[in-house]
Amino acid sequence: MQTKPYLTLADAKKIAAAAEAEAIANNWAVTIAIADDGGHLLWLQRLDGAAPLSSHIAPAKAKVSALGRRDTKVYEDMINNGRVAFGSAPFSEGMLEGGVPVVVDGHVIGAVGVSGVKSPEDAQIAKAGIAALTA
Repeated sequence: MQTKPYLTLADAKKIAAAAEAEAIANNWAVTIAIADDGGHLLWLQRLDGAAPLSSHIAPAKAKVSALGRRDTKVYEDMINNGRVAFGSAPFSEGMLEGGVPVVVDGHVIGAVGVSGVKSPEDAQIAKAGIAALTA
């Protein structure tokens, strides 16, 4: 039987702290969501001033990234480049840039979803959080 790493609560806290620091350093009010490899929510944090809707979008981005095992930007680009039928796929509400998988030793062990600012900035915050875990 094979084994693989998995996200712990301590890992989620470490990712969240680094993502929060990135958001605060840029004065961005966002929601940060961290999911396991099955897309199940492990952590949700809405910073002061973040739009209430972001608390729904961030977990959706994390879920889609974890289940799809790729950045959610891939799906957004697919739809924007004319494959609009893909918008009817399951969990389509999370197919916006800002969901980034957490990869350890070649295994996707979860994902981070961020919502609240421009999509590339959401992704920047997610990647900053992940970098703290893999550093």
